[in-house]
Amino acid sequence: MSTPATDPGAARLDDPLARERSHLASSRSALRAMREDVESLDIKDVTANWVNAEVLARQIDDRIKALADLSDTPLFFGRLNYLHAPGAEQAEGAAGEQFYIGRRHVHDGDGDPMVIDWRAPVSQPFYRASKKDPLDISLRRRFGYTGGDLTAYEDEHLMDPAEAAATSKLLQQEIERPRVGPMRDIVATIQPEQDEIVRSGLGGTVCVQGGPGTGKTAVGLHRVAYLLYAHRERLARTGTLVIGPNKSFLHYIEQVLPALGELTVRQGTVDDLVAHVEVRGADEAPAAVIKGDARMAEVLRRALYSHVTMPTEPVMVVRGSRRWRVPAYELEAIVRELLDRDIRYGAAREALPQRVAHAVLVQMERSGEAPDDRVQDAVARNAAVKAAVKGVWPPVEPAKLVLRLLTDADFLSAHADGILDEDEQKTILWAKPVRSVKAAKWSAADAVLIDEATDLVQRTHSLGHVVLDEAQDLSPMQYRAVGRRCTTGSATVLGDLAQGTTPWATRSWDEALAHLGKSDGVIEELTAGFRVPTDVITYASRLLPDIAPGLTPVASVRENPGFFDLRPVTDTAEVVAACEELLRNEGSTGLIATDARIPALAEALTAAGIGYLAPGEETTADTRLTLVPASLAKGLEYDYVVLDEPRAVVDGEPDERTGLRRLYVSLTRAVSGLIVTHAAPLPTQLA
Repeated sequence: MSTPATDPGAARLDDPLARERSHLASSRSALRAMREDVESLDIKDVTANWVNAEVLARQIDDRIKALADLSDTPLFFGRLNYLHAPGAEQAEGAAGEQFYIGRRHVHDGDGDPMVIDWRAPVSQPFYRASKKDPLDISLRRRFGYTGGDLTAYEDEHLMDPAEAAATSKLLQQEIERPRVGPMRDIVATIQPEQDEIVRSGLGGTVCVQGGPGTGKTAVGLHRVAYLLYAHRERLARTGTLVIGPNKSFLHYIEQVLPALGELTVRQGTVDDLVAHVEVRGADEAPAAVIKGDARMAEVLRRALYSHVTMPTEPVMVVRGSRRWRVPAYELEAIVRELLDRDIRYGAAREALPQRVAHAVLVQMERSGEAPDDRVQDAVARNAAVKAAVKGVWPPVEPAKLVLRLLTDADFLSAHADGILDEDEQKTILWAKPVRSVKAAKWSAADAVLIDEATDLVQRTHSLGHVVLDEAQDLSPMQYRAVGRRCTTGSATVLGDLAQGTTPWATRSWDEALAHLGKSDGVIEELTAGFRVPTDVITYASRLLPDIAPGLTPVASVRENPGFFDLRPVTDTAEVVAACEELLRNEGSTGLIATDARIPALAEALTAAGIGYLAPGEETTADTRLTLVPASLAKGLEYDYVVLDEPRAVVDGEPDERTGLRRLYVSLTRAVSGLIVTHAAPLPTQLA
C-alpha cells in the first residue's frame, strides 16, 4: 500500500496524481455540461396543458439541483481496476476496465461514463472487495482531498499476495476529519457490514441495532439513497420519509441526502405525523406510559364501534308511486356482514347505504323492473336511507372520541374493561372536564391516540419506504403510528437499546417490529465504532451492565485513541476554561449539561465573551461551540465535548436507569476528545 502524497510541490511531480487531477477537472467540466444541457431545455412545445408544464418544469428544476457541483465536495473518491470486464469474468481474454466511483453519475459528450454512481452494481466491490475475496478487482485506489482539491491517493493491490493487508490511512483520515457544520455523508467510508445493509432490498424491513459511532444513522440515510437509485420509479409514486427524534436532529442530517443528489425525501418527527390537534399540554410519566401502551388500540376500537347499533325499524323507500320496504332483520344482516368484514369504520359507513339500496333494487327486479346503477345511487341518497344509516352507523370524529374517553369515566370503564385496571383508568382520566376539542390541552401521547382513532375511521396513506431513527425511544402506540405509514411499503429501523431515555423505551427489537407491523423484519447489529475514540467508548461502556445487560459493547476501530480527561472543578468558570481549551483545536466543540444547568452555563459563556449556538444551528469558522441540553444530545456529534456534571445528568431524569442512559448518550458525542468536569462525585458505575 503506497503512502499518500500530501505535499503540493511533490504532487506536481507525481504523474499518477497529475493524471487523476486531470480526470477530476475533465469530470467537473462534463458535469457542468450535463447541467447546462438540462438548463437549455425548451418545454414550450412539448406540454399539453399548464398542469403538465408545471410538473415537467419542477422535474427539470430538481434535475438541475441534483447536478450541482459542490466545490468543496469530492466528485469522486475512489477508483476500481477490474481484471475483466464486469459481467464477463469468465470470458477468455476479456479486457479489464477502470471505473471512478463518486457521489453521482457523470458522462462525457458521447455518453461514456467518467464517474460511476456509488450505488451502481459495478461500484459495489469498492466497499466489499478484500484480500480474501477480491471480487475480480486488481487495484482499489482511494483519493484524499483538501476541500475540493485532490491532494493524495492510496493504492491497494488486492491480487498481490506479497502486499500485506493494512488499514487505509486515507480512510482513517476521512473518518477522523474535523466536523464543522451539519452531518456529512459517509459514501467514501462505508464499510462492508454497513454496505450489506445499505444495499438490502426494498421489499424487506431492516432493523439496525448500533451503538454510538457505528454509523447507523448514516447507514439508514444511504439506504434511502440506494433504494431511490434502484427503485426510482416505484418510490417516486409512493414516497419516502425519514423520521427523527426532534427538529434539531433533522436539521443536523438534512444535507446528507441532497449531497447525494436526492432532493425528494420528506423529513419529520412522529409528532409531525400525528399533528391532528395542537399539542399544548404534557402528561406525567405514568399517564404517558399507559397512553403509549398498545392495549389502548383495542380500547379505541371498542369505543368507536360502540356507536354502531342494530336497526329495530324497517326502511321505507318511496319512488314515484311505489314503496319499497327493507325489513329490520335484513338491515341487521347487512350491518353484521359489514362488521364481520373488519373494514374501516368510515368505509363501512359509506358502503352501508349502497347495500341498503341494493336490497331495494333486488325487490325492484323481482317485480319486473330493470333498474341500473343510477337508480341504485339515487336510492342510496334517499332521505329515508340516509336517516337510517345515520341512526345505525353515525359519523364519529376521532378527536371527540378520544376526548370522551379521557373525560368520561363511565365511557372509559365500559370500553377498557378487562384491558386497563381501575388504577390505570384513573391515571389517564383528566381531572377537569373540557368543553370542546379546541379547548383541550392535548399532550403528545393524546395526539397519537387521535391518530390511531383516525386510522380506525379512514385508512392512513402508506409510503414506499420509511426510515425511523432513534427508534428506541418510541412507545408501542408511536410504533403503530409509524407502521401505518408503511403498511404496503418497508422500513429501516435504527436505534440503540442502551440509549433509550423515555419511561416507555423499547425493551427489545422483536417487540418493536411487532408493534410496527413488521414482525418479519431482519435485525442487524453494528458493533464496530468509527466515530467515538477508544478511550471514550471504553469509559462510557462501564454503564452498559446497568442500562442494557447483554448488549455487545462497541469496539472502536479508530487508530487514534482520542483525548479523554476527568477533571474535578469548583465553579462554572473552570467549565468555561475547559471549553476554551478545546476550542484551540480545529473543529466543533459541544458543551453538554443537564437541562437545568443550561441557563447558568449560558450566562458564564456570555460573561467570558464566548459565542455559542443552540443544537441544530450550523457552526461557522467564528462560532464553533454549541451549548447542548442533555435531553437534545442524542444523534448529534462534535469533534470535542465538555460534559458538565455527570451526576446531575443522571439526577435530572425520573429514574436512575433512564438517567444513566442519558449519561451514556452524553458521554458518546465526541469524535476526537472528551473532558468530563464535575464538582459532585461521579456516579458509582463510572468509578
